[in-house]
Amino acid sequence: MESITTKQRILNSPLTRIILGLLVCFIAFIIAQQIAGKVLDLTSLNRNYRNLIKGIIASTMVISAYIFFFRKYEKREITEFSSKRIAKYIIAGTLIGVILQCLTILIIFFNNGFEIVSINPISNIIIPLTIAFTLAVFEEILIRGIIFRIMEEKLGSYISLLISAIIFGALHLANPNSTLISGLCVAIEAGLLLGSAYIYTRNLWFPIAIHFAWNFMQSGFFGAITSANENTTSLLTTKITGNQLTTGGEFGPEGTIQATIFCLFASIILLQLSKNKLINPYSKKETACNNVLTKYEF
Repeated sequence: MESITTKQRILNSPLTRIILGLLVCFIAFIIAQQIAGKVLDLTSLNRNYRNLIKGIIASTMVISAYIFFFRKYEKREITEFSSKRIAKYIIAGTLIGVILQCLTILIIFFNNGFEIVSINPISNIIIPLTIAFTLAVFEEILIRGIIFRIMEEKLGSYISLLISAIIFGALHLANPNSTLISGLCVAIEAGLLLGSAYIYTRNLWFPIAIHFAWNFMQSGFFGAITSANENTTSLLTTKITGNQLTTGGEFGPEGTIQATIFCLFASIILLQLSKNKLINPYSKKETACNNVLTKYEF
């Protein structure tokens, strides 16, 4: 067996790989936003369309940075962004996100808490569309593509799924009007669901599509608050009232009991379908693990 150097051990450390990956993607996102913003400000385009283009550029740059960095660092093909079955994953993920959000709002409607005030121009969806896909790409790369994927190699699927879900829920505690309950709801409904979606396909396009569709339908279509952030323009102007348990109160529908139940149920189904794709770190032989250590050199 080849001896393992200290440098190789440090480079192979999950913490090192996570930190470096996060830094690369954050830097790529910020640089893309800044440069694209300054260039687009010189044009005569409407502000909403400038933001849409800026979001597309920033998302593309983050994906490119992720692929380039981990292809070089881990010396492998980045299969989690494979174009194989991409249409299937995007369509299926979008449908799942739409259905889960519609079911959540439907419960509010049945409790006489959902009222449509007006139907707005289609152009009103541009801002929430931009926010939804940009955040979906960025957050899924950070949480599922980097944190969950790398932890899973060391800790296995179940423990990593739980930890990444807690991290995802905790990040939403910084949002206005957040509570421990709303953070727990997000951890269960989004953290578990999106992690399970990645396990099922081993492809990031699937959880990205679910994440996008959920957020867009909530804010861009139904005009509801998303994770306690202020409403943007939307296709429907609506009024949501009633018991906080089923409306989410000032945090929005993501903090509801029905959203948590529906998404948890979907997560369980995906995990059941993923039994042969789950990783058990204790089944790996020590020799195999040691051989991998030599990979991570620049």
